[in-house]
Amino acid sequence: QVQLVESGGGLVQAGGSLRLSCAASERFLSTYTLGWFRQAPGKEREFVAGISRSVGYTYLKDSVKGRFTISRDNAKNMVYLEMNSLKPEDTAVYYCAACRTVVPGTRVTDYDFWAQGTQVTVSS
Repeated sequence: QVQLVESGGGLVQAGGSLRLSCAASERFLSTYTLGWFRQAPGKEREFVAGISRSVGYTYLKDSVKGRFTISRDNAKNMVYLEMNSLKPEDTAVYYCAACRTVVPGTRVTDYDFWAQGTQVTVSS
């Protein structure tokens, strides 16, 4: 199985930027589709961004398109989420996840392996 450890969360003012990183234990990370989810207090965990295995196709939640970028570095066993123009509504615990599907799904149940999560707080 894949173990994931993420970092990079913190407190940032609205309009600021933050980069989340997720390190994977799997040396064949290129065979895994990766995703980022977030969960605010009292709300369901929601899909933010995904990147496919092989060709690196990306898919983003509508509300973050143009602001967030997902990328991966298979040689370093890493996946990243670059967040720009952050809004208070982006405040949540962010999780990276992995699965073996060809393209990234948008449901929590589409992913098999999860990181512990990192807090992102955006002040107004």
